[in-house]
Amino acid sequence: MAGKLSDGEIAQHLKGLAGWARDGNAIRKSFSFAQFADGIRFVDRVAVAADALDHHPDVDIRYTTITMVLSTHSAGGLTRKDFELAERIEQAAR
Repeated sequence: MAGKLSDGEIAQHLKGLAGWARDGNAIRKSFSFAQFADGIRFVDRVAVAADALDHHPDVDIRYTTITMVLSTHSAGGLTRKDFELAERIEQAAR
């Protein structure tokens, strides 16, 4: 199991991730797309990255807005895996 990060470590990691915010024991970010299908293609790219890391986000799809929520449930909070996946999600959004 991955080690839970301290509040200071979480704040430091968030500095490098534009638009991501802490939400209790998770981090979240919403992404907007011009068309519904564009958002679904983004979710497909995230799915490939998540499977490669064996770490999966909670995904909320609302028409052209996709919200990603990350937390390591087995650790009861945020770990390095969450921030590694957040970086991969950012790459998928480009």
